[in-house]
Amino acid sequence: MDITDTDRIKQRQIHFRDLHPERNDARSAAEFLEQVEGVLATDPITPIQLNVCYDLQKICLQEIENALSELGLHLDNGLIFRIKRALHYYTEETFRENGGYRGGYNNCHHLVFAKRYQALEHGCRDQRPEHWRRYL
Repeated sequence: MDITDTDRIKQRQIHFRDLHPERNDARSAAEFLEQVEGVLATDPITPIQLNVCYDLQKICLQEIENALSELGLHLDNGLIFRIKRALHYYTEETFRENGGYRGGYNNCHHLVFAKRYQALEHGCRDQRPEHWRRYL
């Protein structure tokens, strides 16, 4: 099956809830998604609207939005957005299954957990040099 770039490269809009007047969720999401494999371009149009372009062979919208939710960003869950989201999820999942692309490894979720781990204050950081840790 011959898959063209227009079928494989998707451009979507992600809408966030406007919970706080000083909040800029679209820019925060764009900065995070620039590091994710498979995301080709991000463009925050407004503080609560983000355009994202991604390769469907590597990542899908559901994985992107799940990672953004894990970061603590609030997606808009109005009825029209939930319907659009469900339609995109279904069509992308069907495309990936028909093309033989399994939802395997991507670094999106790993980046979320790594950043979260680094931000937490915990006792898992040993300040001693490596040779001292092996000695004791």
